[in-house]
Amino acid sequence: MPELGVKGKPNSVEFVLVSALKSISSSPSLVPQGQQLHCYVIKSGLVSNVFLQNSLLSMYSKMGLLSSAKSIFDYSLKLDLVSNNIMLGGYVRQGLLNDAYELFLKMPARNTVSYTTMIMGFAKKEHYEDAIKLFWQMRFSNVFLQEVTLATVVSAYARLNGFGRSGLLFHGLVLKLGFDGSVLVSTNLVLLYCVSSRLAEARMIFNKIVDRNVVSWNVMLNGYVKAEQLELARKLFESIPERDVISWGTMIDGYVQTGMLREALALYCRMRHTGVYPNEVMIVNLIAFCGDEKELVQGKQFHVLAVKMGFNCYDFMQATLIHLYAGCGEVKLAHTVFEEGNKNHITCWNALISGFMRNGLLDESRSLFMEMPERDIFSWSSMISGYTQNGHPDLAIELFVKMVQSGVKPNEITISCVLSAISSSGTLEEGRWVHDYISLNSVPLTDNLSAALIDMYSKCGSISSALEMFNQIEEKAKDISPWNAIICGLAMHGHGEMSLRIFSKLDNRNLNPNSITFIGVLSACCHAGLVELGKEHFRSMKTKYKVDPNIKHYGCMVDLLGRAGRLKEAEELVHSMPMKADVTIWGALLSCCKMHGDTEIGERAARNLAEVEPSHGPSRVLLSNIYADVGRWDEAFLARRVIQLGKLSRSPGYSGIMMWPRF
Repeated sequence: MPELGVKGKPNSVEFVLVSALKSISSSPSLVPQGQQLHCYVIKSGLVSNVFLQNSLLSMYSKMGLLSSAKSIFDYSLKLDLVSNNIMLGGYVRQGLLNDAYELFLKMPARNTVSYTTMIMGFAKKEHYEDAIKLFWQMRFSNVFLQEVTLATVVSAYARLNGFGRSGLLFHGLVLKLGFDGSVLVSTNLVLLYCVSSRLAEARMIFNKIVDRNVVSWNVMLNGYVKAEQLELARKLFESIPERDVISWGTMIDGYVQTGMLREALALYCRMRHTGVYPNEVMIVNLIAFCGDEKELVQGKQFHVLAVKMGFNCYDFMQATLIHLYAGCGEVKLAHTVFEEGNKNHITCWNALISGFMRNGLLDESRSLFMEMPERDIFSWSSMISGYTQNGHPDLAIELFVKMVQSGVKPNEITISCVLSAISSSGTLEEGRWVHDYISLNSVPLTDNLSAALIDMYSKCGSISSALEMFNQIEEKAKDISPWNAIICGLAMHGHGEMSLRIFSKLDNRNLNPNSITFIGVLSACCHAGLVELGKEHFRSMKTKYKVDPNIKHYGCMVDLLGRAGRLKEAEELVHSMPMKADVTIWGALLSCCKMHGDTEIGERAARNLAEVEPSHGPSRVLLSNIYADVGRWDEAFLARRVIQLGKLSRSPGYSGIMMWPRF
C-alpha cells in the first residue's frame, strides 16, 4: 500500500516504485534494475519512506542478497513489524537459523507472520522440537493462528515422534479451533496418524476431507504402502480421480519394496500408456530393484530410458547403474559406467567397490579403495562389509582398526559390520573393545546397533553380557531386531525356556515378530525338547502372525522332531515342504538318524543329500558312523571309501591374534 498524502491520496511515484520493486523481486535476472531503482530512491530523498524501505528489503532478501538487505535494515531509522518480518523471512529462506532466531527474540512485537516464519524455519532445518515448543509459546501468547502454522506443526509432530500425548492434544486443538475443515491441516493430520501406524484413524480423517487434492490422496496411499498393506493401497490408488507421477511412483515403489517386480513393471507400463512420464526417483528405484533381483534385461531398458530423458548425467543415477550391472554379474559393464561417469563423485567409487565385493573380487575392491582420491565413511563400510560377507572377517576387523587409527569416525553401519565380523570369527575381547568405543565416543545406541552387540556377545560365548545388554534397552526398543538377537542367542546357548519367556512378552508390546524371531523360537523349543509347543508356534506363524515359513523354519522343525525320535514325522514334513529341501534339511535329518540309529531313514536322507551336493563329505562320515553303530562294517567301509576316492574334504579351521589399540 503506498504512503498517503496529506489529503489521503496515494503518492503516484511511490506507488509505481513499490510495484516495480515487487515485480523485480520475482526475477533474479533483474537485480541490476533493482539496484538502479534503489539508487533512484536514495537520490530522490525517499529512503526514509517505510513502504519503499520494506519493498527494498523484500527485493534483496528474496533474491538472496542478504548483505544488501541487512545494510538497509541495520541503518534504517524507521523499522516497523513488517520490516522485521521481511528480514526474518530472508534469514529463514537462506537457512541462517541462528540469525533468524536472534532477530526474532529482539523484535519489539511479534504477530502471526513472525511466529509462523520462525516455526517454518525450525521445521525446515529439522529442529522439530523447537518448532513445536515455539508453537505452544505462540498459543499461550494469544497470537492468532492460521492454517499454515497448524499444518507446519502437525508435520513436525509426524516427523518427530509420531502420535504421542502432545500430538493428541494438538489434534484436539485443531478440532476446537475448527481447522479440521482445512485440506492442508487435515492432510497433515493424515500423515501424523499414518507415521504412527494408526491407519484406521488416518483413513477416518481422510474420508472427512471434502475437497481432497492429489496430495491428500498421495499421503493416505503412502501410509498404506509403508505399512505394506498393498491390497488397501491398490484399492485406494484405483479410486484417485487424477493421479500424478507421485501417485504412480508410490504404488510402484510399494511393489518394489515387497519384491513384486512383475506387478511393479505392469503398473509402470500402464502409467506410460496414460501419458505420464516417470521422474528420476522412480527410474532410480526401478533400476536399483532390477539390480537386487538380477533382472538385467529390464534394467537395461530403464538404462536406455534414463539416457533418453537425460537422467544419466546425475551422479546418483550413475551409482545406481553401477549397482545394477554389478548386481547382475556384469562387472565389466559396471566398470564401463564408472569410467564414463563423474569420477569426482565419491558415490560412484563406493558403488563400484560394493559391486566388486558383491562378485567376490576382493583384490579389485582393495585396489579401487586405495586409488580413491578421498574416502568417506561409506567407502570404509563397503570394504568392511564386503570382507565380512566374503568370509574374511579377519580382514574386516583389521581394516576397522586402521580406520579408527586414521581418525575416521565409524557410523552405525560400519560398527554393525565389524560386530558381525567379530561374531563370525572374533574374540570376546575384540567385541568388548568395540563396545567400549561406542560408549566412549557417544555413538547413538540404535536398535540395530543394540541387536548387533547382543548377537556378538551371544556368538562370542558371553550370553550373560548379551542378556545384560538386552535388559538395558528392552524398554526403549522400538524395533524387533534386539528381541530377535536375544531370543536367538538364548536358544543357541541352550536356554530355551528363558528364550520362550522373552518371546511371550512380545504380546504386550507393539512389536510384530518376523521370520527371524521364529527361527529363535523354534530353536528354543528344539533345545528344550518342547515338541508340541514347537509345532504350535510353527502353525501360529501363518495363522496368527501372517509369516510364511521358509526353509530355515522347516529345518528347525526337522531338527526338533528328529531329536525327539520322531524321524518318520520329520521325513514326512520334508516331503510336504513347498520348496526343495537343501543340504541343511537333509543333513539335519541324517544327523538325527545317527543319534537314534535309524539306518533306513538315514540311507534315504544320505541319498537325497548326495543328489543335492555330491561333494558333501560330512554326510558320508555320518552315514558311515550309522552303519558302524549297528555293526554293518562293510557298508561303513564303503561309505568311507567314497570319501577317499571322491576326494571329499572338510573345511579347515584357523586361528589368529589381533593387537587392539588403546583409546
